Parts: sequence; structure tokens; C-alpha cells
Amino acid sequence: MTAISWIDIWHIIFFANAILALWTVFHRKRSVAASWAWLIVLIILPVVGFIIYGFVGRGISQEKLFAINRQKHNGLSNVQKMITEAPAKIDQSDTSPSAHILIKYLDKDQESPITKNNKLKLYTDGHDKFRDLFADIRQAKSSINVEYYTIYNDAIGNEFLKLLIQKAREGVQVRVLYDAWGSFGASKSWFNQLTEAGGDVLPFITSRNMISRNRINYHLHRKIVVIDGVTSWTGGFNVGDQYLGRKKKFGYWRDTHLRLVGSASLLLQERFVMDWNASAVKEEELISFDEKLFPDLDENDISKGDMAVQVVSDGPDNDEPYMRNGLVRLMMLARKRVWIQTPYLIPDEAMIAAWQILASSGVDLRIMIPCMPDHPFIYRATQWYANQLVKIGVKVYTYNNGFMHAKTIIVDDKYATVGSVNQDYRSYDLNFEDNVFVYDRAFNKEMSDQFEKDMEQSTLLTPEMIKKQSRWLRSLQNFSRLLSPIL
Repeated sequence: MTAISWIDIWHIIFFANAILALWTVFHRKRSVAASWAWLIVLIILPVVGFIIYGFVGRGISQEKLFAINRQKHNGLSNVQKMITEAPAKIDQSDTSPSAHILIKYLDKDQESPITKNNKLKLYTDGHDKFRDLFADIRQAKSSINVEYYTIYNDAIGNEFLKLLIQKAREGVQVRVLYDAWGSFGASKSWFNQLTEAGGDVLPFITSRNMISRNRINYHLHRKIVVIDGVTSWTGGFNVGDQYLGRKKKFGYWRDTHLRLVGSASLLLQERFVMDWNASAVKEEELISFDEKLFPDLDENDISKGDMAVQVVSDGPDNDEPYMRNGLVRLMMLARKRVWIQTPYLIPDEAMIAAWQILASSGVDLRIMIPCMPDHPFIYRATQWYANQLVKIGVKVYTYNNGFMHAKTIIVDDKYATVGSVNQDYRSYDLNFEDNVFVYDRAFNKEMSDQFEKDMEQSTLLTPEMIKKQSRWLRSLQNFSRLLSPIL
């Protein structure tokens, strides 16, 4: 066969690939940015691009959407009753008229009611977090419900599993829900140690049947533990040695996590039950409403807290970027400052527009990111956005004392949020996330003090520093940015 014949064949393949790429990308509703990013991948990588798309580009299946959306809110009526009966101990300035705009939006589907009788404790160090979490687990009397994106089969992971096994043998109902894609090394045989002791373990619905149903782009990114329906934990820490600073690659791991006691725990419990039931395969695995899971406030003496809290969850089962919009609404309350910490800075156009409005309005907008990558390609996109944000007046800091993994926002001196949501497309559109919105001045000050402490170990990114970046680095940043909507 002549050389020209091979060229003709290549032209036919390229043309057919381009037509198929156009149909593949535009036949399903997605953002313009994501559409163009996938089009680039499919066209510049003929055939190979479609293999990649088959694993990470397709939408969540209708079967899984149905399983997630059909779940009933098992404890919501009980939570609403407790909220109504709880004593009104909240300073009105904490849930002022301006805050009610945000509260109303976050509860627009009546799934995230404001709870006003909570005690919160802030954790920024992994050793402190796991020490106190394990202490709470040891005190469990009836139930321990665990939901994590990552549970590693390493030193702290085995210590965690061993403790859960011990509690299961004591007769406590122990359930573990995990993302199989995020928990490499945590095999079924490893978890069988817990099931043999009487516990229950399930992979989240989107990571079940990973080979036959190969959509790996939708992750359970929540980190939730609920103990006896009274005490709960959520935030940024997963379970693994790196979160204790034991990995040389990252050094010290700077994260943010919360311990909650109060009716907010019942909302996290409800979230766990819905996620568990959506993932259950057998009828006997389903969780029915149980007063032990959703206990009465007064009977458990947990109505003495005074912090106003909303627990908000979101995922690709929602038709709109509900959490992203909620974060924008939170920041639009700002009159003085918005301080943000995020490990990944790959915002969409709506978030960039919000930040540009804030910066142009004289709001002190600061964003803190890591000084090192955990995913190099994603970090180059983060650098590109950081450079652009500096140009519009945002103060961007790189944290130098290890890896910054906290996902927090502080607004003025009244509001703050902590959770699993990063400032990137994945958290906005693809992951199953949860955040705690706190309306409390004392908690805001504690968060602010920690941010200022972190600033002492950070470097302010300046226009001069950006100009000194090499052409090669800028080329990597530009290319990574083009694909950022699908990272």
C-alpha cells in the first residue's frame, strides 16, 4: 500500500473521529467549558480519547440517579420537631436578617434546616482529630456510622479498623460506607475483618461494580462519622497516614475538621442513612427509621449548645450546582472580608465573577492554596487561576508549612463554612459533598485567628513573582487550564 493511501486512511479516521467527538460531547447537557475541554481531548487523542471518556466522561447512570433520589429523609421530621422545640439561645446578630437570605436559599428544598443548639470544636491537626475521634468511638453505646472518601490500609487505617471491630464485638451497630476509587488498598478482604465481627461495610453506589460499570468520575467525597446520633464529625480529613504528616512527600498536613454535638448531628446522620440506602444491594441492608439513630435532644442532654448551624449536602444528583451557588450567596453577604482556604483552585466562571465583584467592591478577598502539588497536572491549573486572580485584585497566599488541604470560607465576623468542598469544577458538579455553615461570632473569630496564624507561614503571590515564572511553566499552566473543567 502506498504512502498516500495511508494518509487517506488517516484523514478518514481523523474526520470520523471529529464527527463522533462532536456528537459525543454535545448530545448531553454540560457546561460550555467542560464541552470544549472534552472536545480537545477527543480530537487530539483519536481512539484513546474515547477510552478515557468511557471511564471518566460519561454522566452518572439513570439507574444510580434513581437509587439516590428515591431515598426518603428518614430523620428529617424528627429533626424538624427538635428544632422547633429547642430553646432559642442564639444571639440575633448571628442569624441576622441578611443571613436569613442565605439560610433560606440553603433550605430551599427543606432539606437543610437551621439548627440552633449545637456545640462545635475546631480541629486543624490530624493527631488531635484522630485522638478525639477515637475517644468518641470508644464511648459509643448503640451506633457508629462512618462515611469517607478515603480509608487507607495503612497504620492509622488499621488502627481505625481495629477499633471499629472492637466496638462491633461489643454489640454496637457499626456501618462503614466508603468510595472504592478513593480507598485503594482497602480491599474487600481487608474490610471483611469488620463484617466477620458483626459490622457492615458497603462501597458507595458510584464505586460499586467498578469494572462492569466504569464511570469513575463521580466520587463520594464526604467525610462523616456519627456516633449514637449525638456526636458527629465532618470536614476535610480522610483516614490515612498522610493526614498525620507521615508522608515525606507532603510533610505536615494542614486540614480543618469539626466535631459537632447537637441537632446538626441528626442531619449528618440523615445524610449517612440516605447514602447508605442508595448503596445497599440487598433489602436486609436497608436502614429504617430508628429512634436510636435519631434520639430526642432532651433525653440525651444535648440541647445546651448555642451555635446556629446548617448542614448542607450536594451532588451530581441535583440539577443545579446547589453548593456552588450557596457558597456564592454566602460570600455575597460580605461587607469587609472573605478569606478562603482550598487545596485546589480551579473555579468556574460564576465563581470567578463573584470574586471579581467582591475584589472590585473593596472586600478583602484572600485565598490560600498549597505551595506543592499532590496532583501535578491539577496544581498547574491551580497556579494559572492564582495568577489570573492576582491580576483582578485577589490576594493569593501559598502555604509553606506542608500541604494545605483545608476547605473553608470566612465571611466578615459572623459567618463561616467548613466541609469537603474544594474550589474546583469537581466539587461543584461531580462529587458528593457536604459542608457545615456556621452562624456564630465566636466560631468565626477562632477560624480567623487560625487563618492569620497560617498566613505567618505563607507567601503572598505578587505580580513580580508571576513575571519570573519560566515560559515552560507558563506553557504547562496554560495547557492544564484548558482541560481544567474535566480534571
